[in-house]
Amino acid sequence: MNNFKLLIFALLAPISVSAQTLSIAECVDIALQHNNQIAAAQSQLKAYQSDVRTARSYFFPQLSLYGTLLYSGIDDTYSIEGGMLPVVDTHGNPTGSFAGFPGINLNYDVGLIYGGGIKLEQPIYMGGKIRSSYQMARIGEEIALQQQRLTTSEVVLNTSDAFAQLVRATELRRVALAYNTLLTELHRKVQAAVNAGMTTRNDLLKVEVKLNDSRLQLLRADNGITLARMNLCHYLGRPLIDSIAVDGVLPHPESLPPRSDVNVDERAEYQILQQSTALAQSRVNAVRSEILPQVGLVGQVGYLNGLDLNGSKMMHSWNYFVGLQVSMPLLDFGRGCSKVKAARNRYEQALSDQLDSTELLTLQANQAYNQLSEAFLEVDMAKASVNSAEENLRSSRLNYEVGTETLSDHLEAQLLWQQALTTEVEARIALYLAHLKYLRATGRL
Repeated sequence: MNNFKLLIFALLAPISVSAQTLSIAECVDIALQHNNQIAAAQSQLKAYQSDVRTARSYFFPQLSLYGTLLYSGIDDTYSIEGGMLPVVDTHGNPTGSFAGFPGINLNYDVGLIYGGGIKLEQPIYMGGKIRSSYQMARIGEEIALQQQRLTTSEVVLNTSDAFAQLVRATELRRVALAYNTLLTELHRKVQAAVNAGMTTRNDLLKVEVKLNDSRLQLLRADNGITLARMNLCHYLGRPLIDSIAVDGVLPHPESLPPRSDVNVDERAEYQILQQSTALAQSRVNAVRSEILPQVGLVGQVGYLNGLDLNGSKMMHSWNYFVGLQVSMPLLDFGRGCSKVKAARNRYEQALSDQLDSTELLTLQANQAYNQLSEAFLEVDMAKASVNSAEENLRSSRLNYEVGTETLSDHLEAQLLWQQALTTEVEARIALYLAHLKYLRATGRL
């Protein structure tokens, strides 16, 4: 009886944790640091942040430096013959007098023309194109941020699941070992009884069958631990053959949250749907800007040199100008209006997709909540079954030792005890995983 109590205590006692043993929080941190998808999501977010800065820059003046260098081989002469020209009065009537005109002889050489200066452009009204582009860039940044959240939650979920599976395999091996220890002790006693002629060899064979089955369960448990450890190493970015240890501590929820907490407003997918709809609306404004007037202010200061006329430079000075540029499309045969209608239809499609997807997300959240509530009940039932199985095994052991219970009934009591412990382990792991999925479905992971 004392050995049985020690066995139960050893089974339920916590695993000793060494200094190098990893907790679930440490595993998640390692996985987040070594996950390629997280790195890709961060790079995508930085790219969208750069797009936001680019779109913001269009609100401000654009200052540019320009230069011109042109060479032409045009070299020619323009002449007008001289002569006597009639003189007219202020009303254009001939006066009868004549004046001498000496004629004109112009020699021009284009040659090398060069210049440069500074140009300033400031958009005043672009039909809402700049503002729409900026809003689209901001929405893209928000979508990238939510995508990073989504990727992070997936990594946390997968790593936590792998950690829980390793804990499950380890605890199932402890159950299998405890069951094997019970059968080994029973086999020793039955063997002694057979040697003493107190029982038949048939009873010994029954125990040996169960003992061999327990050895197979131990082997399967060892293989399960190996595969679970390799799976966890995969998510941690370590070699699959790396030997790692975990503390086996799973943070279970204390109680079932109220159903009123079930909502998808904080879920990354829901935020992405909302931002995608807003992006489609901003595209409508951006496309509409193409058929609206565009007004901009232009200023330029520069220097120009070139064009020889009779050996003198015609252009050799600084100049400046300031102007207002206005453009308005007049006729494009309906191309702009068709683009606006197409963008508006895509916006309406995005609205419909958002409503449909939101209903699916809400359904998933409620399904996860139902699974969590069922997992709580399964844990309570499993714990009650363990208590009943332990009491049944204790009574069966006493009855078998005093000869009031058959060996088959005692073996059945041991098997029920082992099954109850296995079910309790499975229920606790299932509760933890159901809680993870609930947090994931409600955007709280």
